[in-house]
Amino acid sequence: MCPADRLILNSPPDPAPWDKPRFDTIPGTEAVGPYDWLHLSDTYAAQMQERIALTSGQYDKVIGQVDGAGPAIEELYGFVLETLRQHPDFTVGSEAVICPDGRSVPLGDPLITMAHLVQEDLCIMERQGDEYVLTAAILCFPAGWTLSEKLGRPMIRIHKPVDSYDDMAAKRVGRLFDGLQVGRPILRWNGNYKTHGRLFGPETESYRHDDPTLQERPFFRSERQCLVRLPQTRAILFSIHTYLWRLTDLPSPPAPQKGMKPQRDLVSWDAIRQTVRIWINADRT
Repeated sequence: MCPADRLILNSPPDPAPWDKPRFDTIPGTEAVGPYDWLHLSDTYAAQMQERIALTSGQYDKVIGQVDGAGPAIEELYGFVLETLRQHPDFTVGSEAVICPDGRSVPLGDPLITMAHLVQEDLCIMERQGDEYVLTAAILCFPAGWTLSEKLGRPMIRIHKPVDSYDDMAAKRVGRLFDGLQVGRPILRWNGNYKTHGRLFGPETESYRHDDPTLQERPFFRSERQCLVRLPQTRAILFSIHTYLWRLTDLPSPPAPQKGMKPQRDLVSWDAIRQTVRIWINADRT
């Protein structure tokens, strides 16, 4: 079995995100503290071994950057280390970081180092003209997309083949991103029933699969996603922490009527935009 095929399952959550009213109602998002984008789960050690294997054996599939992304990458690197300094389970030194699983990670190449420190996949979005573009990413655990097809692309192109993400939607998301405040990350969860338990699950834009029934999807995958504004470059960090459960292990399985779509996750941009509007208005009072 290759590393990317290992089954790494989380313990049943308590409480489950889908049992919280905020998860399935407007606004569906919440404000978190400046460093609360980082989250450690019970699969930290196993997921980190997976990330190390992927960055070693399939580097070009999981790490990428475009020309000009260096300043945002360096700022994100500094922000990640600053975040780790706030966490009691990490020890950040001048040359290395001691991680919760006991590993000592040397401080070197920013993207590789960050990939070996945190469970989150880290995507950098930067404004170019009227759009936000994916300029760099660590994407070890993609769920149905391929980094090489999205890197250097604007939001409307990243969301291909999602038909509902049109020019109007792209402009609304651009305004949302413009309103994101430094020090006020946004948190949301998504959910997706899966036929397999692979964390590394890339799919190309041209890939077309059958529509299996819920009974044919024994796993449930959820991503804890955060949007974080970086103060210097004004880039946006989109962090993705992946959870995976076997449905039969969950005492309270997520129900489709609670906002979960079997095939596509729930992208509640309207809800996120509403949250940002509330924060902006709050700043004015």
